[in-house]
Amino acid sequence: MIRTWARRSGTPARAARARRAFVLVLPGLWVLGVLLWERCTPGDGQFLQLLAAAPAIACAGTGRRQCVVLGGLCALLALLPLGTEDPGAHVLARIGTCCAVLVVVAASYLTAGRRLRLLRELERTKEVATAAQRVLLRPLPARVDGIVVAADHLTADETATVGGDLYDVVATRHGVRAVIGDVRGHGIGALGTVAAVLGSFREAAHDEPDLGAVLRRLERALQRHLRERARAEHPASGGGEPENPLSEEFVTVLLVEIDRDGAVRTLNCGHPWPYRLSRQGALPEAPGEPMPPLGLFPLPADLPVVGCPPLQPGQAIFLHTDGATDARDAHGTFFPLPRALDDSVRSVRDCRPARVVEGVRAALLRHVGGRLSDDVALLVLCNDRWRVPAQAEAAPSARGRVRAGRVE
Repeated sequence: MIRTWARRSGTPARAARARRAFVLVLPGLWVLGVLLWERCTPGDGQFLQLLAAAPAIACAGTGRRQCVVLGGLCALLALLPLGTEDPGAHVLARIGTCCAVLVVVAASYLTAGRRLRLLRELERTKEVATAAQRVLLRPLPARVDGIVVAADHLTADETATVGGDLYDVVATRHGVRAVIGDVRGHGIGALGTVAAVLGSFREAAHDEPDLGAVLRRLERALQRHLRERARAEHPASGGGEPENPLSEEFVTVLLVEIDRDGAVRTLNCGHPWPYRLSRQGALPEAPGEPMPPLGLFPLPADLPVVGCPPLQPGQAIFLHTDGATDARDAHGTFFPLPRALDDSVRSVRDCRPARVVEGVRAALLRHVGGRLSDDVALLVLCNDRWRVPAQAEAAPSARGRVRAGRVE
């Protein structure tokens, strides 16, 4: 228990060891305090009954059966008459307290054993869940076809490593394609929808030459998933289509396609627009009005792909979910994402997406005090392709090369 508390509170290792040691000696301190209280206060031994709490304190503090037995042994030894005290004094109180200590030791021992089994089962369940969640929201490679990638994900649910946000980046023959989205809700309950959307994207990104066709595949996968969920949650419909199945479920999606020449095309369904990062700082991109989120309304017949300015070598785009902009501190102040991006971009000399993501994450956690109210996904795509000038071959002396915005 003390290890879990120390890990959550972020205390240093030395302070955690000190607290762990204090919890271990707490039953002995309790026994010593009861004895001193009994010695200093005239009475008929009624305070000795408090010794029965020592095994329970050991069970609640460490959860170890050895500590429970040791605490009970200390309580029993404290019941022995010492010094010049009359051996027959308070004999009935001592016998009753001794019986109470034995009962508490037995109950605490069984409780500690059951707690240990439950903790082991919980650890195994967490290992399986973490492995499944990593397959679902797999770690992205550091480089995808000349695009340097960095991503991070923060969940509002402490028991989950994956929540309602999703992202992925794949290299296809149509260019580098990326998706970032936000499922309504967060935590474990949103994993099914995340799996449906990501699974469809990972297939459609390679199969469909048009970005609009990829979006339609995502919509069909989402609708199919919602229908299956509705039938499972409303079995009384008799296998037919339930009325208004999960009508409040929706997903915001932003699709990005980056060609070999740096051309950027996007499709936005209710998602925040990205930021363009350069040495001058972060500039928001809002090339048009986004469409409604997937699931609320059918997609229109015509899906106009929005073109953005080309992504030059050394430039990057920063994609995020609304959990970053909606995060508030204790005073209700929203997180200043543009300022955090400017600070992160200007603190590094070259195109380093990992440093940008790390800086934004640290600033966000400081702003909210470590407690998020919604899931947050951060994704940076930086153009790190080589660009050789056309006159380089004709003029061997002018061998200037630009890589990641740096002239070499």
